[in-house]
Amino acid sequence: MQERNPSTDLVTFGETMALFAARRTGPLRFARDFDLGVGGAESNVAIGVARLGHAATWVGRVGADEFGDLIRTTLMGEGVSTHAIPDPGAPTGLMIKGRRTADLIDVRYYRRDSAGSRLSAADLDPELIRSARVLHVSAITPALSASAREAVRHAMTVARAAGVTVSLDVNYRRALWTPEEAGAWLREVAGDVDVLFATEAEGRLMAEVEGAEELAKALAGMGPRHVLLKFGAQGALELSGGVVRRAEPYRVTEVDSVGAGDAFAAGWLADWLAGADPERRLATACAVGAFAVTSQGDWESLPRRADLALLHSPADGVNR
Repeated sequence: MQERNPSTDLVTFGETMALFAARRTGPLRFARDFDLGVGGAESNVAIGVARLGHAATWVGRVGADEFGDLIRTTLMGEGVSTHAIPDPGAPTGLMIKGRRTADLIDVRYYRRDSAGSRLSAADLDPELIRSARVLHVSAITPALSASAREAVRHAMTVARAAGVTVSLDVNYRRALWTPEEAGAWLREVAGDVDVLFATEAEGRLMAEVEGAEELAKALAGMGPRHVLLKFGAQGALELSGGVVRRAEPYRVTEVDSVGAGDAFAAGWLADWLAGADPERRLATACAVGAFAVTSQGDWESLPRRADLALLHSPADGVNR
């Protein structure tokens, strides 16, 4: 069963996997207990945008298996309009997350020949893309397969022709392709991108430029109207309309940093959809990213609007 929505604020697509997170710190071979959930860069963004009050849609292929059903019911339960296409010929991909030490998270993917990697342009509804205000994609999807790469280009072409804003998060995965391959593809599509999210290291896949502001300007010169550079615990930078703005990070206790970049993108896009000014949307992006690292899981601690004020709670950490 799929939940259909004739229009949406944000549409995204990609691979979402079943996520096994080890409860014990140490080598995975000694893990005995795991928490089962779901995780995927694009669906993380969809959940984040939905929690912040906007209509979000996720499209993807899943196995005709229990993990595919888990992904479908989880996303629908989070208010995301879900177009999960069951693939009887391939399994749902797996993500295994361990904590090698208290400070080092080890993530392993089992996604070769998975259902998600078989995504194609035929799986995408052009009318759904045209009805959206934002198309959000990541550079993970084109690295999965030739058909998935074609799907991303097709979606971007449809969005551009319809005047839909195109958002791209670099989200580089070295297990999927080389820096040279990723950089070449990113430079190829940059002219069709309106909003670009990247870390400094990811940005330098596209342009070998020293200095964060200089890098942002070089990336903007390739086409994006908004360039967002993420510095993790050091905050973030936005270049829009030729103006560079910086935001300081929120000080929180980090538990699990996986998914923080997706959360940042969700916060920024939600405030852009709400018509917020540049300072507000950058601050919200940093706040949502801060929430994401405060608990286990890729998306579970993503905030709702009312939660954002909690980052300004009393110094003793107790709300009364």
